[in-house]
Amino acid sequence: MTGQPEARMTAEYTTIEGMMPDGLSKGALRGVVVLDITRVVAGPFCSMLLADLGATVIKIENPKDPDYARDFPPKLKAVSSSSSGSGSGSGSGSGSGEEFSGFFAQFNRNKFGLTLDLSTPEGKDVLRKLVRRADVLVENFRPGTMDKLGVGYDVLRQENPRLVYTAISGYGQTGPYRRRPAYDNSAQATGGLWSMNGFPDRPPVRVGTIIGDLSATLYSVIGTLAALRHAEKTGEGQLVDVSQQDSVLSLTENAVVSYTAEGKVPGPLGNEHPFVKPYELYPCKDGFVFFGGYTDKFWRLSCQLFGQPELADDPEIDTMAKRFTPEVYEARVRPLLHLWFADRTKTELEEIAGDAVPLCAIKDIGEVVEDPQIAARDMVVDVTYPEFGEIRMFGTPIKLGATPAQARGLAPKVGEHAVPVLRALAGLDDEQIAALREKGVI
Repeated sequence: MTGQPEARMTAEYTTIEGMMPDGLSKGALRGVVVLDITRVVAGPFCSMLLADLGATVIKIENPKDPDYARDFPPKLKAVSSSSSGSGSGSGSGSGSGEEFSGFFAQFNRNKFGLTLDLSTPEGKDVLRKLVRRADVLVENFRPGTMDKLGVGYDVLRQENPRLVYTAISGYGQTGPYRRRPAYDNSAQATGGLWSMNGFPDRPPVRVGTIIGDLSATLYSVIGTLAALRHAEKTGEGQLVDVSQQDSVLSLTENAVVSYTAEGKVPGPLGNEHPFVKPYELYPCKDGFVFFGGYTDKFWRLSCQLFGQPELADDPEIDTMAKRFTPEVYEARVRPLLHLWFADRTKTELEEIAGDAVPLCAIKDIGEVVEDPQIAARDMVVDVTYPEFGEIRMFGTPIKLGATPAQARGLAPKVGEHAVPVLRALAGLDDEQIAALREKGVI
């Protein structure tokens, strides 16, 4: 691994710039201020990616109801009596200070913590002050929630016409479903992906990760950066409206055109591709591998590597079109691959394939974390929390040559940076901040 864990950003500082770790202050998004009014994953992951790229991200939570992902497992346990720490909040939603969510830490790194009760007039007033200095606001409430609070896009853009307002929701800001509650599974179900996943002789199976949240996150980052570029050029902000359902639908490959062009409704295919063969999971001595040597070039190389070069010219399987034929594939190709793979381990098969043909082990997360390619790409990073010890989490897949992203920052305690944030961005003095705290606004 490269680099060192970032020091915790403490409330001693009086300016946002002074609080920024060195790596972030040099990032591609240096100087961009993001107000993060989100919880759980889709919103926090979006703002986390912006933070990794150097943006100043202020995580705003309700002081009475902070992000409940703070209580999600796995938990880091306190390693010393100093776990109660300083600052205005604890690491967990319960306020015990004895444990910290690794889940929360991963999706909220590199952020500053502020609490703000937006149901109060004072809370709304503070948010409006913050918006005047912000470039981006990200929220992932049900459409209409921010409007009901009196701080929706139409209100906030009056405070700052440059504001990029990114709204992530289950079904989007328009349409008949806009007010429906939604989770990741809702998006997988209504976006078509769930119906296509699994095996043809069994009920459909959800994708094994929160792909509805994660895909919406990535589209939100793209939309935010596009809108930010427009705002920087023209001074005109805009609403970025990203739906989980829309995001999932866009991941269904050729399913839409298969239906609209040919009337076919794709169903579960198991590990097979709709038409490309061989291109799936195959068993080996100690697990499974993916093999995708379906082109004529890769097929010829595979025959050579596995000691049967003459099969490349076998008239039944010598072309890609013939191997794509289901009957030929089942009768000739699949048995051949079983012969090649069954008595070899994943490692042996990867060594045989080398850089020549697409063959790789199907790895569990433990194997992935220890993978040398993952290490070379700095994709598992070590982050040390003074109170809780070290946690390893995924890094950033965005590799920039001149302004590299930083993935080793800490997640904030609840309201940890209220004083410097409110001083630097809202222009409040210590007496005004103390009054807000006394009233429970922060």
